[in-house]
Amino acid sequence: MARKTTHATSPRSGWRKSSYSNGDGGSCLEVQDHHPTAVPVRDSKNPGGPTLLIPAAGWSAFVIAVQDGSL
Repeated sequence: MARKTTHATSPRSGWRKSSYSNGDGGSCLEVQDHHPTAVPVRDSKNPGGPTLLIPAAGWSAFVIAVQDGSL
Protein backbone atom coordinates (compact mmCIF):
# COMPACT_ATOMS: atom_id res chain seq x y z
CA MET A 1 0.00 0.00 0.00
CA ALA A 2 1.53 3.32 -1.05
CA ARG A 3 1.61 6.02 1.60
CA LYS A 4 2.43 9.69 1.50
CA THR A 5 2.73 12.06 4.44
CA THR A 6 1.56 15.65 4.13
CA HIS A 7 0.64 18.38 6.59
CA ALA A 8 -2.94 19.48 7.18
CA THR A 9 -3.61 23.05 6.15
CA SER A 10 -7.02 23.37 7.79
CA PRO A 11 -7.06 21.28 10.99
CA ARG A 12 -10.85 21.08 11.41
CA SER A 13 -12.09 21.35 7.82
CA GLY A 14 -14.10 18.31 6.79
CA TRP A 15 -12.56 15.83 9.21
CA ARG A 16 -14.66 13.23 11.03
CA LYS A 17 -13.75 10.77 13.72
CA SER A 18 -13.71 7.21 12.46
CA SER A 19 -16.46 4.97 13.80
CA TYR A 20 -13.69 2.46 14.61
CA SER A 21 -11.90 4.89 16.92
CA ASN A 22 -11.74 4.13 20.59
CA GLY A 23 -14.11 6.35 22.63
CA ASP A 24 -11.79 6.92 25.60
CA GLY A 25 -9.56 9.41 23.79
CA GLY A 26 -6.66 7.01 23.41
CA SER A 27 -6.89 5.80 19.83
CA CYS A 28 -8.60 8.52 17.85
CA LEU A 29 -8.46 8.34 14.09
CA GLU A 30 -9.96 11.02 11.84
CA VAL A 31 -10.63 10.70 8.13
CA GLN A 32 -11.76 13.03 5.38
CA ASP A 33 -14.38 11.91 2.89
CA HIS A 34 -14.94 12.91 -0.73
CA HIS A 35 -11.43 12.49 -2.09
CA PRO A 36 -11.59 10.54 -5.36
CA THR A 37 -8.23 8.76 -5.20
CA ALA A 38 -7.07 8.77 -1.57
CA VAL A 39 -8.34 8.85 2.00
CA PRO A 40 -6.58 11.36 4.27
CA VAL A 41 -6.10 9.94 7.78
CA ARG A 42 -4.70 11.65 10.89
CA ASP A 43 -4.47 11.42 14.66
CA SER A 44 -7.28 13.54 16.14
CA LYS A 45 -5.07 14.39 19.11
CA ASN A 46 -2.66 16.14 16.72
CA PRO A 47 -4.87 17.90 14.12
CA GLY A 48 -2.05 20.11 12.89
CA GLY A 49 0.30 17.17 12.50
CA PRO A 50 0.99 14.95 9.52
CA THR A 51 -1.73 13.36 7.41
CA LEU A 52 -1.36 9.93 5.89
CA LEU A 53 -2.86 9.62 2.38
CA ILE A 54 -4.01 6.07 1.72
CA PRO A 55 -5.08 5.06 -1.80
CA ALA A 56 -8.86 4.58 -1.92
CA ALA A 57 -8.60 0.90 -2.92
CA GLY A 58 -6.22 0.18 -0.03
CA TRP A 59 -8.50 1.96 2.44
CA SER A 60 -11.50 -0.06 1.22
CA ALA A 61 -9.58 -3.30 1.68
CA PHE A 62 -8.54 -2.21 5.18
CA VAL A 63 -12.11 -1.33 6.22
CA ILE A 64 -13.42 -4.68 4.89
CA ALA A 65 -10.70 -6.55 6.82
CA VAL A 66 -11.60 -4.68 10.04
CA GLN A 67 -15.30 -5.37 9.53
CA ASP A 68 -14.86 -9.08 8.92
CA GLY A 69 -12.41 -9.53 11.78
CA SER A 70 -9.35 -10.33 9.67
CA LEU A 71 -7.34 -7.66 11.50
